[in-house]
Amino acid sequence: MTTQQETARVSAEDYAQVQQFYAEHMQLLDAGSVDAWALTFTEDAVFDVPTLPAPMRGREALRESLRRTTEELAAAGVQRRHWHGMVAVFPQGDGTLRVRCYALVFSTPQGQQPALHRVCVCEDVLVREEGRLLVRTRKVTRDDLP
Repeated sequence: MTTQQETARVSAEDYAQVQQFYAEHMQLLDAGSVDAWALTFTEDAVFDVPTLPAPMRGREALRESLRRTTEELAAAGVQRRHWHGMVAVFPQGDGTLRVRCYALVFSTPQGQQPALHRVCVCEDVLVREEGRLLVRTRKVTRDDLP
C-alpha cells in the first residue's frame, strides 16, 4: 500500500538540489575530506550502519570514524568510491526530506582492478539549516546481510 507521504513529490529544483548534495557529499567522503564531509551532517546526526555494533551519534563521532577509515584505506593503498542512484525524495510534513536510494561501493586496490565492495540501501532524513541540506539521520542496510 502506498502512503500519502510516498506519493508527495518534491519540485524539480529541490530534486536537483538533493542530487547535487549527494554528489558533493560522496565525493568528499571518497576524497577523505574528513572535516568537510562531517559538516554535511547535523550536529546531532545519527548514522546507523550494520558494520558497527551501535549507531554513531553526533558529528564529532562521524568525523573520527572517517578519519580512522581514511587512514586505514590509505595505508592499504585502497581507493573507495560511493555511487548513489535511484534516488527517491519524499517531502515530509515537518519540512524534512526522506530520501531512499541505492548505494554501490567500489573498492580499487592500487594497481588492481576495481571491484564492487558492497550493495546497500541508504535511507536518509535531510534537513535545511541556513539554506544548506544536511543529513539528520542515515540508515544503511546491506544486501548481503539478513
